[in-house]
Amino acid sequence: MNRRKGFTLIELLIVVLILAALAAIAIPRIAASSTTAKQNACATNIDIMNSQIEMWYANKGSYPDLATITGDDDYFPEGTPVCPLDGTYEMNATTHRVSCDHE
Repeated sequence: MNRRKGFTLIELLIVVLILAALAAIAIPRIAASSTTAKQNACATNIDIMNSQIEMWYANKGSYPDLATITGDDDYFPEGTPVCPLDGTYEMNATTHRVSCDHE
């Protein structure tokens, strides 16, 4: 008998279903990882800005406003930090701490 070599339609269908199941599991996890990474980057930006504000106070004896310190190349040579979650950084005038309104 002459037998053809290759895959049957059922075998290909099973492989496609397995790949679809794996994709259904992996894609939501990747999306969640992306959001977590952006939240961590935002928190790091806030920590850096708060540290630089305290350094400004130690060097100059007064607290700056947020626009002044983020515009100073000595404290932020790469420019003003941008929230990866499309939020806006704000500084509390009383506590001199930075927060983000993305939440």
